[in-house]
Amino acid sequence: MAVLSLRHYGDPVLRQVAAPVALVTPDLKTLVADMVDTMWHAVGVGLAAPQVGVSLRIFVMDRGKAGTRALVNPVITERGGHIKEEEGCLSLPGIFAEVERSEWVRVSALDDDGQPQSFEAHGLEAKIVQHEIDHLDGVMFIDRLPPVMRDRIKKRIQKEGFEERPRRRHAFAL
Repeated sequence: MAVLSLRHYGDPVLRQVAAPVALVTPDLKTLVADMVDTMWHAVGVGLAAPQVGVSLRIFVMDRGKAGTRALVNPVITERGGHIKEEEGCLSLPGIFAEVERSEWVRVSALDDDGQPQSFEAHGLEAKIVQHEIDHLDGVMFIDRLPPVMRDRIKKRIQKEGFEERPRRRHAFAL
């Protein structure tokens, strides 16, 4: 498969609401495989199609020993609890901040074979689902920060750009 180019903060495709997938096709399956390769190459644990310039409602996630999962047209149907943890993003390399999310979510979607699936996600998996669905809605994690913190990050990006080789953090980039 192929490693695709990542889109960074400032690229208009990251602010678009992604279009629903009408039909799972062989081309879509190829896109999913390329997104998995791209996610692993970038050392991420989640990647949404808009992050590679494709405005479709698809994301992939690394589930550790359970392998990867592709979600097509995902919808959070239920959520609960609150947790605040550090997050990063492959489209904002080197930028990390604490974001408040739901502690768990229930998700309905299609898999990359077009089969319906529904599951409950907790912990890191719940964070990945919420972060990537935000991307599908044109929302980036810095949008969920207090305005002062968000403005500081934006000014830092304007002044310094992104780190070419971001430092390793204890948070994963999604």
